[in-house]
Amino acid sequence: MRNPAFDTAHAPLWTAQPTVARSALNDVLVVALLAMGGWLAAGDWLGALAAAVLWMIWRLLTVNGAPPVLFWAMSFEWLQVTIGMFYYGLTGRVLPTIQLSNYRPMVLIGLICVAALAVGLRLGIQSHRWAARAAERPPHAHILLTWRFLLTWFLAATALGGTLQQFAVQYPALIQPVFALTSLRLGLLFLILRRLMRPRFRTGPLVALLALETVLGFTGFFAGFKEPLMLALMALFEQFDRRRARHWIAVVLIVTVGIMAGVVWLGVRRTYRGDYAQYTSRTQRLERLVSLTAVWWNRNESAPLATVDQLVERIWAVYYPALAYAHVPAVVPHTNGALLEAAVLQAIEPRLLFPNKPDVPSDSEKVRKYSGIYVAGAESNTSIAFGYAAESYVDFGTPVMFLPVLVFGFLMGIAFSWFQTNIRYIELATALLTVVFWLSLYLFEKSWPFLIGQAGTRLLYLGAATWLVDRYLYARREDRDRASAMPGLRGPTYRFPGSAS
Repeated sequence: MRNPAFDTAHAPLWTAQPTVARSALNDVLVVALLAMGGWLAAGDWLGALAAAVLWMIWRLLTVNGAPPVLFWAMSFEWLQVTIGMFYYGLTGRVLPTIQLSNYRPMVLIGLICVAALAVGLRLGIQSHRWAARAAERPPHAHILLTWRFLLTWFLAATALGGTLQQFAVQYPALIQPVFALTSLRLGLLFLILRRLMRPRFRTGPLVALLALETVLGFTGFFAGFKEPLMLALMALFEQFDRRRARHWIAVVLIVTVGIMAGVVWLGVRRTYRGDYAQYTSRTQRLERLVSLTAVWWNRNESAPLATVDQLVERIWAVYYPALAYAHVPAVVPHTNGALLEAAVLQAIEPRLLFPNKPDVPSDSEKVRKYSGIYVAGAESNTSIAFGYAAESYVDFGTPVMFLPVLVFGFLMGIAFSWFQTNIRYIELATALLTVVFWLSLYLFEKSWPFLIGQAGTRLLYLGAATWLVDRYLYARREDRDRASAMPGLRGPTYRFPGSAS
């Protein structure tokens, strides 16, 4: 049965709904003030629209009883659409995207896409809640996984990560389940971070873990330090208390580390990736990174703003889509849904059953064809991001392009609500929803094949595995409770696996 007292006690502080609903007048005043601030910050009416869209994301995707992952994911997409516009308005520094493209129409299209995705998510969540019965939390839903269980599986997942990836390369038919199960490590990391922040803040272990994860993230081919830092922010905001100075300090430190790490990564990644194959161990890669960072710092210490320009330009994901907006249909006609159709067909054919399925084409090919500019591609082991918004525009043009985005959000909203309702143990549900929906939704520059395929893969494999574990733990606990209630008929005494009684 549901335990209202427990649900209330463990509801995230920042998502708690006020006892008296806000009036429509208050909402209008808030939006007006935000829009005015956005207009002043950007020096453009698009800044006002951007501020209103961010407020709408917060209002639509603040879901009681669920982790704040949807709000964070869509806010990061919003940032990728708007950051360059606000940066230019606040600093006056002209970025390459501003010089070399007509960025404003694509910023407007991007904002509408983000809004459509947020609306779709909310509609999907609401539709499932209307059709399904309320989530039934058993009285023991709050039982926590033991530290021994979490640390053992986390260390095992960390040690086996590279082996699993090599295994997937040798057996391509298994690449999808292996890809999904590698996300398990991030789920365990999130639970550990969450545990270090509640019920009390363990500063020492938290700082040590984040420092280690940031360093390890630098030793991969991609910027693997982003996910641990974002997971830490989401774990913090799940129980954020604006009256506690320690929470504010933690936010500032995490954001600062993220910005500094991003700046350093942009400065060294090209040379580092060029030498990547020469170094087979993490120690060798870390040593190489340290030397490259020292060289980069000595060369750029007198031009910090130029480095920040590069970071903002990298995050602002509208350059190639803006070129596509000018190129289609003026030079190349719309494809009438061909790109989306290919993405759906690619996603519904699991490689486990279709081992000869062709690989997803490099996004660079789409950039070359639909943006009219030659960029590095598969021949140099590179893929330049194009993004689902650009693909949807190439497929359908405005306004039809926003319909697929709305439908995708609707389906993801149903999935979110289903797992929130049907995973009974709170820690399992929180970890699954946070990792799957963050990794699936946070990138505006992700193309349809990757957006649909990766989301479906994680929901199918990782979601199903979590559901089975949840059911197994629930059944074992029920057996234990039943045996305790009937001592005369007691059979074997079961221990709740991996849990603290």
